[in-house]
Amino acid sequence: MNDLRVSHSPGLREWLGLLVVLGPVLLVAMDGSVLFLAMPMVAEELSPTADQALWILDVYGFAVGSLLIAFGTIGDRYGRLKLLMTGAAAFGVGSAGAAFAAGPELLIVFRALMGVAGATLLPSALAVLSELFTDPRRRAQAIGIFAATFAGGFAIGPVIGGQLLSRFWWGSVFLINLPVVLLFLVLAPILLREVRATRSGRIDVLSVPLSAAGILLTVYAIKHAAVEGPTATAVGTGIVGIVALGWFTRRQLRLEFPLIDFRLFRDRVFTIAAITGLLPLAAWSAVAYLGGIYLQSVLGLPVLDAALVALPGAAVLTVTCVVTPALVARIGTRAALITCHFFIAAGLLLLLPTNVSGGVGWYMASTVIAGIGYGISFSVVADTAVAAVPAERAGSAAAIAETSNEIGNALGIALLGSLAALIFRLQGPDLADTLNETLQIPGLAPAVIGDAKTAFVTGLHAAAVIAGILHGALGVFALRRIPRTLLSAGDAGTEPLAQETVAVVMSRRARSRTD
Repeated sequence: MNDLRVSHSPGLREWLGLLVVLGPVLLVAMDGSVLFLAMPMVAEELSPTADQALWILDVYGFAVGSLLIAFGTIGDRYGRLKLLMTGAAAFGVGSAGAAFAAGPELLIVFRALMGVAGATLLPSALAVLSELFTDPRRRAQAIGIFAATFAGGFAIGPVIGGQLLSRFWWGSVFLINLPVVLLFLVLAPILLREVRATRSGRIDVLSVPLSAAGILLTVYAIKHAAVEGPTATAVGTGIVGIVALGWFTRRQLRLEFPLIDFRLFRDRVFTIAAITGLLPLAAWSAVAYLGGIYLQSVLGLPVLDAALVALPGAAVLTVTCVVTPALVARIGTRAALITCHFFIAAGLLLLLPTNVSGGVGWYMASTVIAGIGYGISFSVVADTAVAAVPAERAGSAAAIAETSNEIGNALGIALLGSLAALIFRLQGPDLADTLNETLQIPGLAPAVIGDAKTAFVTGLHAAAVIAGILHGALGVFALRRIPRTLLSAGDAGTEPLAQETVAVVMSRRARSRTD
């Protein structure tokens, strides 16, 4: 078992190994959000339909989220470093292909490849990292840095994308991945060790395509209906997707080694934690995507200025992720888990005063206030989920918490983005499916342009209000349903169990050894 290994203080090799591992982690997180400010430029160059634009953004998140746990188990069986190297190489290939994609279809394909590769990187990177640091306290510190890097990557993705787009073409947001990937492929075999689990559960082959197909088909139906109405294609695809998800759920309940242990949701605290992993990222990703279009296409800000407007919120989110563990030690996990939802709800509702003629100040205030809530939620979800279940099920709990983050990131754009697209289709000038496509039509009258921008802002407000109401409702529910005696995993014992268990579970490393 892991606990029987001889621990020692980490030296230069271990800390260099940490830096090497953080490279792919940062890339996986950033590429979930780096396109938010780039989409107006991508739309201008590739002319995707509204449906294709949404797929460009969120096929990555769906691929990561639907395959994360499966690849964790595969890494346990066949070697985590080997899978990490393979995933990094595939991520580099996908990045290069996306940078030079000649059309929206190719860009979607390469974004999907990047998502599949990203699903191999996260669990394997964290498992290899936990083997690198054998001292429990140093390992917890390293995993904390890992978690802060992952959360910070989501936050700074749009900012870095904006900086690049102010100087280069849109493909540069993908080419920046290549130096990091190449450096990792050179240094990883030198600094990291191969790791396999001695007791890994059997992979249920059918569960992997069932979950992926169910998610993708259901979301495709929602997007198709938002753009073209409830056509036979949308309804039929949606039914197939729902049936696949139902089959997947039923199968997990009967398997000895399920990909997702749905029985954990019988605990209300765990359920609240899992939803807290999903909903904030859904709100953040949708508002960041729609906000990027609002700043550039509605207010007419240059991409660099739009990136600078997003910077305060990104900074607050990242700092909050770092300081939240200390905050939780003072106010408790329950208070933090409840407070985060009210901060997010308040921040989202601050978007309502924005309009077609101004609102930069309101937008910045919204991202700062909501950023506090996002940062808290990103930090406490795994801790709360793990503390809510018996120790022998901690692995499954942390895996579900991590998967909910990835699925939330994609669902926000898929569902709230589709809602905004539907409102634009219903209230806009009916000349094109998206605001950017409409504005590219030559000879538009100022009144038509104003109507198009107003329809988009209405969609942005609707997405913000719905997300804000959901967060407020979840905050009230958590206030009423989470017991006051709730302890974090770190409070329950002598070691920071939550951080340790994120590594344990994401890669199924409950009982692992180095080769």
